[in-house]
Amino acid sequence: MNEMFTVNATDARNKWSDFINSVIREKPKIIKRTKDYIFVSNLEMAKEMLKIYTFTANIFKEEDGSVTISLNEIDIVTNGKDEEEALNRLVNDLIEYAEDFYNDFQYWYSAPNRKKHLPYILNVLLQDSHEGVKKLIKCQRGEN
Repeated sequence: MNEMFTVNATDARNKWSDFINSVIREKPKIIKRTKDYIFVSNLEMAKEMLKIYTFTANIFKEEDGSVTISLNEIDIVTNGKDEEEALNRLVNDLIEYAEDFYNDFQYWYSAPNRKKHLPYILNVLLQDSHEGVKKLIKCQRGEN
C-alpha cells in the first residue's frame, strides 16, 4: 500500500468533519490504523466502481408453458407462469440473497465459492429500487 494515499486513523478522527467532506466532495481515501486499512468512498463513486458487476441470465421456456430464468453469476433459478413473473421472482430472490449475505457477512464471505459474490452483492444493495436491480440483469434465450 502506497503510504502517500493513506490517512492516519488518528488524523482522520481528529478532523472527522474535514475528512468526510474531502471524501464526499473530492476523492476516496484510505485510513490506516496500525496494520489495518479501511477504504472510504462516497456512494456515487462506489456505484461507479461496481457498475461493471452486472448479471446475465438464461431464459428457458418449459414444456408446461412456464418460464425458468437462471442467473449465471450467482446460483439463483426461478420459475413463473411467464417471463415477467419469473424475472420479478429472480429480482426478489437476488435482493433477498444480497440482504442475507450482508446480514450474515462472516458466514457468506468466508465460503470460498461465495467470496467472489461480494461486488455483485454490493451493487445490488446500492440500487434504489426493485427496478434498479432488474436493470442489472441482461436476459438471453437459453437452450432446453
